Amino acid sequence: MTIGIPKEIKNQEHRVSMIPSSVGELVRRGHRVVVQKNAGAGASYPDELYSAVGAEVLETAEAVFAEAELIVKVKEPQASEVAMLNEQHTLFTYLHLAADKELTEKLAASGCTAIAYETIEVNGRLPLLEPMSEIAGRMSAIVGSYHLAKHRGGRGTLLGGVPGVAPGRVVVIGGGTAGVNAARVATGIGADVSILEVDFDRMRFLDITMEGAHTVYSNEANLADLLPRVDLVIGAVLVPGAKAPKLITRDMLKMMQPGSVLVDIAVDQGGCAETTRPTTHDDPTYVEEDVLHYCVANMPGAYARTATQALNNSTQRWTMMIAEMGVQAACASRKELISGINCMKGKVTYAAVADAHGIETVDPLTLF
Repeated sequence: MTIGIPKEIKNQEHRVSMIPSSVGELVRRGHRVVVQKNAGAGASYPDELYSAVGAEVLETAEAVFAEAELIVKVKEPQASEVAMLNEQHTLFTYLHLAADKELTEKLAASGCTAIAYETIEVNGRLPLLEPMSEIAGRMSAIVGSYHLAKHRGGRGTLLGGVPGVAPGRVVVIGGGTAGVNAARVATGIGADVSILEVDFDRMRFLDITMEGAHTVYSNEANLADLLPRVDLVIGAVLVPGAKAPKLITRDMLKMMQPGSVLVDIAVDQGGCAETTRPTTHDDPTYVEEDVLHYCVANMPGAYARTATQALNNSTQRWTMMIAEMGVQAACASRKELISGINCMKGKVTYAAVADAHGIETVDPLTLF
């Protein structure tokens, strides 16, 4: 199979989908790998490293898309990339389609088979999403703390406090992978941390493992009770493949102190606040109801090398399987891969995405 690695073109996206060692393994197994010039430069992987392991470096994205059968990316395809996709392509990347009806419709119309990292579910886990959730979670406490500084528009609260001054208060909504990592860093800074969660087994686990953090049952009343006293809210809610629930309304936001900060990790899936809208690393924040919002849709792109390595660790075996077997045989071998197929042969095949946009769902197994 010919595998293509285009350079990411989303704003400030410096990750690359495959590192040279993984490319070398594909080449050793008899596959052809074409890499767009400078695709890995943002993650400190120069073209020479890809050439050294047998990849062909092509000048343009058009050349990569024209040559490749399997396109492996990091972020959802941008408009110019969707225009290059057709029924001969399998696209393997993060898609987050539930938050973008236009992309869903255009991607389906291309006829390609689009497989989303974030919807491949194995034993109740999302193993291809978890490493980015870990990075975004850890980043959220760091960027939230930084933007609480007065010169960044925040309240001027140091989350860790100092002797004689109480620490800042952090509320993490969601006790999954991103939420746990956010709480770990926030407690490490010395903040007073509360984690809102609905799963009692998960809360028991967090009580045992998260020393210094409190668990609170997640409902509107408890959130409303916490918001007037909080300095930093971190939204880390995830419903696999679906739009994030809007847990913070504009009226609830008005309860927060002026200069407090909201970091919405769930922005890729539409965000968990009514006031959330995607931002970029170039212009990461805006203010609504006197609350500073940080809603960057590709947070891990800021730490491109670490994120690239972590992503590659989780995606490599799946990429290899698709390349070796093709999509149909790979799905027969690892049925979990079926849950990753979001679009195929002009149809939307993932129920949560279809439901989000009022589109009919088609079982991908009927399309092979």
